[in-house]
Amino acid sequence: MSYFIALSGLSASQRDLDTSSNNVANVNTTGFKGSRAEFGDVYASSIFTNSRTKVGDGVQIQRVAQQFSQGTLDFTENSLDMAIKGGGFFVTAPEQGSQDYSYTRSGAFKMDRDNYIVDNSGDYLQAYPVNRETGANSSTALSTTGPVEIPTTAGSPQATDELYQSVNLDSREDAILDPFDPTDDATYSHSTSATVYDSLGEAHTVTTYYARRDDAATGETQWDVYKTVNGDMQDFAAPGGTLTADATSGGNTGVRIQFDASGRPAGPDLTADGYFEPGEFTYTPTSGADPLDIVFNFRSEGGSATPTQFASAFELQALKQNGTTVGRLTNVEIDENGLIAAEYSNGSTQYLGQVALVQFNNDQGLEQVGGTKWRQTNNSGEAITGKAGIGTFGAIESSALENSNVNLTEELVDIIVAQRNYQANSRSLEVNSTLQQTILQIR
Repeated sequence: MSYFIALSGLSASQRDLDTSSNNVANVNTTGFKGSRAEFGDVYASSIFTNSRTKVGDGVQIQRVAQQFSQGTLDFTENSLDMAIKGGGFFVTAPEQGSQDYSYTRSGAFKMDRDNYIVDNSGDYLQAYPVNRETGANSSTALSTTGPVEIPTTAGSPQATDELYQSVNLDSREDAILDPFDPTDDATYSHSTSATVYDSLGEAHTVTTYYARRDDAATGETQWDVYKTVNGDMQDFAAPGGTLTADATSGGNTGVRIQFDASGRPAGPDLTADGYFEPGEFTYTPTSGADPLDIVFNFRSEGGSATPTQFASAFELQALKQNGTTVGRLTNVEIDENGLIAAEYSNGSTQYLGQVALVQFNNDQGLEQVGGTKWRQTNNSGEAITGKAGIGTFGAIESSALENSNVNLTEELVDIIVAQRNYQANSRSLEVNSTLQQTILQIR
């Protein structure tokens, strides 16, 4: 019997050594959870056994149990890398539409050739559906999750039809007497530019010029405003305040604005809210796009800023237009709640999904399937779904990876202990073998 007891000790020590060796081998594996060998004695008895003299029958490995403690975080430059700070697992599936889920703590994700977020095995990260504009999410059911596609372009072109601009015009500027010429900076006081878009999404440059004109009769300070699109002069049309088309404007139609003694908008052509009447101009692109009919508003959108004439340098106080071109992907952001947002060059933002997280009543009941992944079993219980940062689910740290939770120093000590136990059991086996030889030699 002692011979088999020693063999069981050897087998258990070998399994303990294997476990520690596997931990050491995966010390740099992202999301890896270290294991420990848990021993139990073997004791067989019957009604005819004398329990007072009964010796145990050896040892066995009852379980190689993984330890799901938090690993340290390693910060990266990849915005799709994710780490969970707290409880939970990411959900992945091998195919689109598949519910053959596996669960992982390794958040090393990237885009595949079809612009889906996948892991190193090509499995698709699963996310809850959200409203593309607001990011609102009303479902946390695992059956509603799906892969996340990141479009490289966003939206269709929208032609500009509103342009908002507010400036401060320096009251100390000298009056301009020469006819306006956009190619001669001596014929205007200041200029500023904005980019607008036609119906095909092509960009055009609208330049606004301000030329100070003093009324010879009254001495009032007035400013003529002119427009060019891509360098070509564009006449203002009504309403546009007071339109000028005299010699000082070079034969082009500009809008004339004026201010009171406090530097605020004045004159007969103000709206009921005290704003300058907007100007209108039209530009026909050569690309075949629809003509651009743009209303030029002398204020910020919402009216919080209006043009002023103070004794300070020329300043652009507000500039905005409402056209867009096709957006190109510029960035992907993932917040602590797992909300995935794609940002585009046209200024638009699309919310693509919210990373799904799951928990289990018994993490150690999960089945290991390799690739730092687990599957649900009867021992683990059903997957409990939720959102990152809510309740007992950990928050998501983007541009970070969770390191292995293996303590290398402890594992090396455990290997030494396992080696000592193995040697001790080997010695016990050797002694048993010697005793058997001694018995066989008795005559």
